[in-house]
Amino acid sequence: MGWNLNKNPMKDWEVALQAEKTMKPIPQLVEELGLTGDEVIPMGRRVAKIDFEMVTKRLAKKPDAKYIDVTAITPTPLGEGKTTSSMGLVEGLGKRGKKVIGAIRQPSMGPTFNIKGSAAGGGVSQCVPLTDFSLGLTGDFDCITNAHNLAMVALTSRMQHEYINTDEFLKNKKLKRLDIDHRQVEMKWVIDFCAQSLRDIVIGLGGKMDGFMMQSGFAITVSSEIMACLAVFNNLKDFRERMDRIVVAYNKKGEPVTTGDLEVGGAMTALMMRALNPNLVQTVEGQPVLVHAGPFANIAIGQSSIVADRVGLKLADYHVTESGFGADIGFEKFWNLKCRFSGLKPHCAVLVATIRALKMHGGGPKVVPGRPLDEAYSKENVKLVEKGCENLVHHINTIRKAGINPVVCINSFTADTKKEVAAVRKAAEKAGARCAYSEHWARGGDGALEFADAVVDACNDKSNFKFLYPETLPLEQRILKIAQEVYGAKDITFSDVARAKLDRYSKDPSTAKLGTCMVKTHLSVTHEPGVLGAPKGWTLPIRDILIFKGAGFLVPVAGAIKLMPGTASDPAYRRINVDVETGAVTGLF
Repeated sequence: MGWNLNKNPMKDWEVALQAEKTMKPIPQLVEELGLTGDEVIPMGRRVAKIDFEMVTKRLAKKPDAKYIDVTAITPTPLGEGKTTSSMGLVEGLGKRGKKVIGAIRQPSMGPTFNIKGSAAGGGVSQCVPLTDFSLGLTGDFDCITNAHNLAMVALTSRMQHEYINTDEFLKNKKLKRLDIDHRQVEMKWVIDFCAQSLRDIVIGLGGKMDGFMMQSGFAITVSSEIMACLAVFNNLKDFRERMDRIVVAYNKKGEPVTTGDLEVGGAMTALMMRALNPNLVQTVEGQPVLVHAGPFANIAIGQSSIVADRVGLKLADYHVTESGFGADIGFEKFWNLKCRFSGLKPHCAVLVATIRALKMHGGGPKVVPGRPLDEAYSKENVKLVEKGCENLVHHINTIRKAGINPVVCINSFTADTKKEVAAVRKAAEKAGARCAYSEHWARGGDGALEFADAVVDACNDKSNFKFLYPETLPLEQRILKIAQEVYGAKDITFSDVARAKLDRYSKDPSTAKLGTCMVKTHLSVTHEPGVLGAPKGWTLPIRDILIFKGAGFLVPVAGAIKLMPGTASDPAYRRINVDVETGAVTGLF
């Protein structure tokens, strides 16, 4: 089917419904990938899972494909089409006759039902089936939610029995007293919605049979440490060991209490078993796409999983993976966490940019989700674009510090002009990056040929990949280095809470060398969402440091960002419905 949304406008869900009529049956996709029957786990008619351990073991001696990471400049609140560009690149490489696989993150139902919408991509450059993809897929997030909350059940139940039902507890000679300090509980409950009213709650209200009363709260599922474990684990044995290392609280002596201490890690792993294999879907144009792990690189690691990448690298000649939000957080975590944990080295990094976002960074009017864009974004303004390219160049420089020459993809919008595009090309090439203008949203692979060619060319460059810091660098110095080298800050500060935790973790040999997974806003290279461009000379405040010992990193939290987003006044769920005649879900975007 020849697509051109510029001539025949369609909404994303309308494109998806049309494409699903001719999408490849799973057996055909499996045959094209060269998979054997026992390596595939059917999950209905349109989706499957791939047994990653069987595939990687069988193909262990096969050379890896070219490894490509897709990230972006600092986005507007509307997003700049990173997943759309990932799918466009897969389609463009497919049009060039390359054997290619994509790996993207499963969307959270928080943004799907809120402002941002799903994360399937858009236009002709999206994955299908859209409804399955957007509304839970094969249940991986349900597994994570249940496993995480089971740990909280184990914790709160233990506290009730130790502190309230003490006599009965003491009769059980198999259990030792953990002396959990209710003021030092690290975990919260999770739910996969944006539910601001659950951020801070009190639990255990009622009588002695209703639990231990204390302050608690909810975070969004994607911020769970178990989601992070899903992104970075290597095999079942590794995952099982991680499930015992999760720190849920501290005792009254200041010692960690883990899921292993609560003897719940085995049950958590049992709940996660069906989530450990990557999901197989396809682009609108029929290229295979793996979906595994979750989004939100501002509050999580925000990467498609290591095991999905390993499968893609064995089954294709080009493997396109995705990192969340801008290069200051998504690419930085891909670079210094995911690649360090996996041992994999990328051949190319794509930096997605839009004229719209560059105008905003250049001083354009505020972009507000749910409101019409100011006419400044539909009229030519080369000076605004040129000023906004400071943000683009900042991210190019970040990627080049990893030893990679990036490809800037200008994700096209109908209002873009030739002069504006030329200004971006000039800035990108001057900063040492290749640049391609791509119309994949409107035309799919046919519109992404220049983009695909630039990536193929970049993959042939000599790689000088290197990490930003050594594993032995102390935590405080790591945070400072990330703040200075990636964000552009001059210095960092710590709250009293963060300083106390920094001292605790730095003195403990088991935590001192854990990876560093920063939490900060995605709407700015700083910790302040309203600060645009690429400012210098500011100070990054660290207000807390979380411990994700199972995942293998510490999580410094910068600024006022929260682990539970809120639902806006005009959420997407108002427009999602079901056609009662056909059963088709409408309104997803």
